[in-house]
Amino acid sequence: MREVFKQEMAEVQDRLVEIAEDVARSITRATEAFGESNVQLAEQVIASDADIDDKANALDELVIDIIARQGPVARDLRIVISALRISASLERMGDLARHIAMLTRYRFPANVVPETLQPTFVQMGAADVEIANLLVELLRTQDVAIAEQIAGSDVRVDALHKSVFEHVLGSEWEGAAHATVDATLASRYHERFADHAVGIGKKMAYLATGDWQAELHEVVSD
Repeated sequence: MREVFKQEMAEVQDRLVEIAEDVARSITRATEAFGESNVQLAEQVIASDADIDDKANALDELVIDIIARQGPVARDLRIVISALRISASLERMGDLARHIAMLTRYRFPANVVPETLQPTFVQMGAADVEIANLLVELLRTQDVAIAEQIAGSDVRVDALHKSVFEHVLGSEWEGAAHATVDATLASRYHERFADHAVGIGKKMAYLATGDWQAELHEVVSD
């Protein structure tokens, strides 16, 4: 039974990696579509989100079946419950990539944000793509040191997110109401995408230590 459980959990890991790869492709395409006002690319992201949802749902069903049949306890139970939570976070990250693509489609052929904000969103998008690719490696290798890198990139995204709000609320902002809403929504989507990745990193650290309170840098130094 133990060997069967190990094989099933290896399949769970493989499926998490596959979903994370899909999410990485989605955010890469979404940020490119956003920056270039590429509606065809945006449509690809929107269409692919259903596949991410289906894979996440199938994974959840597999994990629930494992719990029912194997009755895992202690660390084994932490692993399977964490898999459910990670699946939910990945599914939400796919949704956020779709939201960015939908803004692109909605404003086409115009850019979503004015020229003054475009460099900020290029940086924010690049950081999210980096985070998504790091997340794939984290789930593939279970190397908790990668979680620290994700957290570091999230700090950059948070700073950029803050700068967007400062810009649209500043006295020199002349954007229309819809431009203000679009910019703040797009920035929020990027920020939440990174936050979900950090959350997954913390779950992986928890699996390594059994301690929710451990800071990522403490886990890495151990």
